Amino acid sequence: MSTALDRPIRLGVLISGGGTTLLNLHDRIQSGALSAEIPLVISSRQTAGVEKAKSVGLPCEVLPRQEFDSTSAFSEALFAQLRRAEIDLVILAGFLCRIDIPADFEQRVMNIHPALIPAFCGKGMHGRHVHEAVLQRGCKVSGCTVHFCDNEYDHGPIILQRAVPVLDDDTPEALAARVFEHECLAYPEAIRLYSEGRLTIIGSRVLIDRNGTG
Repeated sequence: MSTALDRPIRLGVLISGGGTTLLNLHDRIQSGALSAEIPLVISSRQTAGVEKAKSVGLPCEVLPRQEFDSTSAFSEALFAQLRRAEIDLVILAGFLCRIDIPADFEQRVMNIHPALIPAFCGKGMHGRHVHEAVLQRGCKVSGCTVHFCDNEYDHGPIILQRAVPVLDDDTPEALAARVFEHECLAYPEAIRLYSEGRLTIIGSRVLIDRNGTG
């Protein structure tokens, strides 16, 4: 079971794009809806998300993936920064780089995927590609999935899922917007459950204690 914290959880947020998920978490923290702080944001490239982070006062470092000759070297540098910042939980927020999760961060890395895993996930399935695939397949329902990360794409134990209808006249952009509304609810909820010690991983399943903490 995750350990209940008696203080705001320290989040390390990893981005590669525009930073919309990061700003949602920041807004939830500022409003008091989520007991957390973000002492470190790391971006894999110079993007609009970096400027957005800085504009709201969040410390943001750029760690360019192309400067490293391997996934392992990149991961070592990344997690070294997270350790120095004393991060409790790593949040992937549109982070597009493959990483190797070290033993001391197992079950301490979360991701959100804009579909209902195990459908429409895996390497190359991110952003617009996901929603296009959902529409092409003729799905009637899509949604989002928050899960713990392991060292395979979109594979770790599922924490929460939220479903949304797929409408007959949907475009990828319209579906993405509807899914993102639910991402904005699901990710903070998963973080809260983790910080309150309510999550227990048994095999590939995550059990949620809905009755109490710890």
